[in-house]
Amino acid sequence: MISRENAVNLIEEHVKNKNIIKHMYATEALMGAVYDFLKEKGALDANLGGTKEEWTLAGLLHDGDYCEEVPVNMQGVKIALWAKEVGFEIPENVAYAMASHNRENTGIEPKSLMDWALFIGDSLTGLIVATALVTPSKKLSDVAIASILKKFKQKSFAAGTRRQDILLCQEKLGIPLDKFIETSLKAMQGISKELGL
Repeated sequence: MISRENAVNLIEEHVKNKNIIKHMYATEALMGAVYDFLKEKGALDANLGGTKEEWTLAGLLHDGDYCEEVPVNMQGVKIALWAKEVGFEIPENVAYAMASHNRENTGIEPKSLMDWALFIGDSLTGLIVATALVTPSKKLSDVAIASILKKFKQKSFAAGTRRQDILLCQEKLGIPLDKFIETSLKAMQGISKELGL
């Protein structure tokens, strides 16, 4: 399986927008934290859809092909092909999760808990960052779960946030919205330096 260092090099080679790269770091952290939460709650390995390393890799690489030359129906798909072209192995379950996170355009539906966590968490990272940016300090450490929940209800705030997708956390992952937000926020606070927040 591709190493994290090689995965980072791969996305930096193709994605020039630093904010998208930070989004991928945030999603990587979120995926690791959600995996740990589900394991603690007794989720079976068969349902998780992958190891923790595979979960975080899916989070790290999922938007590695988010660039102008890649058509929308190939975003989430092309990155695995690029990796294979240069000799790096992307496990099939990771490639599937990345493709299904863009289900509207790829037509590939999430199945496992890993697939759903990536699909649901993808939009939440942006909402958390947007909430941090309107705090006086602009620091993740000063963001409260209550603030994110409040902003979640304000549809005009970070209007591109796919709120309906985030709400699937209860149905698809068995995690209440406030707990999903808390888990994700803590994960992102843990890498605040990398995120510049």
